[in-house]
Parts: sequence; C-alpha cells; structure tokens
Amino acid sequence: MAYTGQHVTSIRTYVTVFLCLMALTALTVWVAFMDLGFMNTIVAMTIAVIKALLVVLIFMHLKDNPKVLWIAAGGAAVWLAIMMSFTLADYLTRPASYLGGW
Repeated sequence: MAYTGQHVTSIRTYVTVFLCLMALTALTVWVAFMDLGFMNTIVAMTIAVIKALLVVLIFMHLKDNPKVLWIAAGGAAVWLAIMMSFTLADYLTRPASYLGGW
C-alpha cells in the first residue's frame, strides 16, 4: 500500500488530546507545589515526556506517517539525549563554586 499523504484526523481526536494536555499541565502545576523529595524532577519529566509524545503523535501526525519518519524522529530523539547527557556531564563535574554558591 503506497502512502498517499491523505489522512484526516477528526475534531474529536484533537479536542480529546487538547483536554488531555490541559489536564497534564494542571497535574504538572499541582506536582510542582508538592514536596516529593528527589521524585519531583522525575515526575515532572515523566509528565513532560507524555505531553511531548501526544503532541508529536497527534498534532504532528507522526502516528499516521511512514516508518522512515519514525526512524528520523527516533534519530532526533537519540541525538537530543546525547547532547543533553554531554551537557549534564559537564554541569555535574563542575566545582560547587561555579554553581552559584558563594
């Protein structure tokens, strides 16, 4: 089956995803005011990843595109992870005096 580029997403899907994104945003704000200790960042990043996946899959129509675009998106995600890990490695190896402490 050849890819024709014609896929119609219903308004109901868009509204549902929008409401999910709003609910996840409210959840993010609620979690930000809770004291979860070291889990604050993990929970916030998990919610952010879920929101990003919803946007990429539904609003950017990756869900309905050929697999080659999935590979390109996966490559971009891997590259982003590499760049973030290098940045984090640099940040974590700095002495405390560079991190804003007097």
